[in-house]
Amino acid sequence: MAGQGVRRREVLRILGAAAAAGHFPGFSKWAFACGHIGNAALPIRPVQYDPQFFTPGEYAMVDCLTELIIPTDATPGAKEAGVAEFIDFMVASDPEVQYRFRTGLAWLNAHCESNYGKKFLEISHERQNSLLEPLAFKDRARPPEEGGREFFRLIREYTVTGFYTSEIGYKELDNPALKFYSESPECPHKGDPGHLHLSHPA
Repeated sequence: MAGQGVRRREVLRILGAAAAAGHFPGFSKWAFACGHIGNAALPIRPVQYDPQFFTPGEYAMVDCLTELIIPTDATPGAKEAGVAEFIDFMVASDPEVQYRFRTGLAWLNAHCESNYGKKFLEISHERQNSLLEPLAFKDRARPPEEGGREFFRLIREYTVTGFYTSEIGYKELDNPALKFYSESPECPHKGDPGHLHLSHPA
């Protein structure tokens, strides 16, 4: 389907930009998963990140939203991975999405004020989650909130990309590429009939 193709190209574009973001020296937390390759010396990181695009209030909202999308539980979440830094850098580098992010954050604050009489960062985590659920889940969607749903899809996509292209997120995938083996590991699907045609090593 055409929609799937466009989305796939968009994801590949973001992943390519993530690799480029790995060279930015201003990150205090976020680090590209493969940034260690060919880089023997670890870069000196600033104590805190200086937002490149968002205002301090907007950046705090982005940081909060990424934490709600990928929270910290038994393993590190988006906050520890510095995903808000990644999103800010990406948005600063891409004028095409700047308007969507800025108006989306403004919409969320206005929506929160109409429901609770306060801005998004001024309400509890429980209320924040309650406000976001109709935006996140299709079966709970409400027609007047479609603009908010579009924004939530956008920031969720950037959050997931930023997390799983970071060192912390990549480790959460338990990717075999991160492991060192003394010899090549065996196929973990020995009894799979679909693998019977494969020849065994001599």
